[in-house]
Amino acid sequence: MTAHQQIRTPQRIKLYRWRWSGKGPNGRRVSGEIVAGHKAEVERELSDQNIVVKTIRRRSGLTGGMGKITPRDIMLFARQMATMIRAGVPVLQAFSVVAESLKKPAMSALVQELMNEVAAGSSFAGALRKHPQHFDRLFTNMVEAGEQSGSLDRMLERVASHKEKIESLKGRVKKALYYPAAVIAIGISVTALLLIKVVPQFEDLFHGFGAELPIMTQITITISEFAQRYWLWGIGLLVITALITRQGIRYSETFAYRMHALSLKVPVIGDILDKSAVARYSRTLATTFGAGVPLVESLDTAAGAAGNKVYEHAIRQVREDVTAGQQLHFAMRLTERFPPLAVQMVGIGEESGALDAMLNRVADYYEEEVDNKVDALTSLLEPFIIVVLGVLVGGLVVSMYLPIFELGTAL
Repeated sequence: MTAHQQIRTPQRIKLYRWRWSGKGPNGRRVSGEIVAGHKAEVERELSDQNIVVKTIRRRSGLTGGMGKITPRDIMLFARQMATMIRAGVPVLQAFSVVAESLKKPAMSALVQELMNEVAAGSSFAGALRKHPQHFDRLFTNMVEAGEQSGSLDRMLERVASHKEKIESLKGRVKKALYYPAAVIAIGISVTALLLIKVVPQFEDLFHGFGAELPIMTQITITISEFAQRYWLWGIGLLVITALITRQGIRYSETFAYRMHALSLKVPVIGDILDKSAVARYSRTLATTFGAGVPLVESLDTAAGAAGNKVYEHAIRQVREDVTAGQQLHFAMRLTERFPPLAVQMVGIGEESGALDAMLNRVADYYEEEVDNKVDALTSLLEPFIIVVLGVLVGGLVVSMYLPIFELGTAL
């Protein structure tokens, strides 16, 4: 069998969930689920646990109802593997222990696939590279560096810490984006409900007055009639626009770049996204470069982790300049994208020989800036949103009651 065939063999193994029931050593009825490729594997594992099997039923494959693998699952896997390896447990046995301890079936199945690939002769990093949808370049590069240097446990711990900080940063940025979007959506929904359902009731009442309605009321009724006639078209247009934008960002690099560039120009939100991209770039570059990965390759990994196409393009320019012999801080300055403070701190790190430590400080600084900006945005939005909702809803209510007040005055 050739080496190529050996690498491909594990990929043909399909894993399933098996539901079993039986009796334990003391005669007590027991049941559970096991992820395995064949029924014989389940029988063998249960036999090792002194369980008398009564029934074994196959439930689903790897993709069927086993849960979605999240970055948090990957982070937990890295920490558990680091703990096992640090304790002196061999890698294959560590895979087995971690697979059994994971509660999510999809993640347990993924770990068992990795174990099969390593058992067939692949390296840990090589097995990870066969699952790029779950393990990014940072993860695989760090594991490869750990395997080569004999410090796999330390590298896995670094990966877990890095992912924890990046996910925390992502959460703060999402909070900055979702909070105003949710409140605006609620405001629009309430206004639309009033225009489509409530205003027409008053309109029927006003027809019997036989007098000219106030200008404000006439405007409200006109808007209400427009909303009643075209609200379905409006929802359809919003859905289509959202779908086109999403597909455009996914499949067109140019469109994605323009949308990301536009997002950086949005007041307050753009500043948060800007600082977040700098923090992610600095944290990723510090983690990979500090692990012994060459700077050029570290920059390539950092470009993919920036989370913004504008910064990704800028980092690729930095990589080209560094490859051509430029210093990192000077290459960053040439892009005219990175803040002067970040450039200066990277320059000091290069001069002092502590680049990874200085990059971590840059990341810490801009993560704190993102925190402060998100808190400030939340504090400013609350009174602003109250005022806007008050004006919208209050304006509609007043415009509907004005004719009734005028009628009362006339009487």
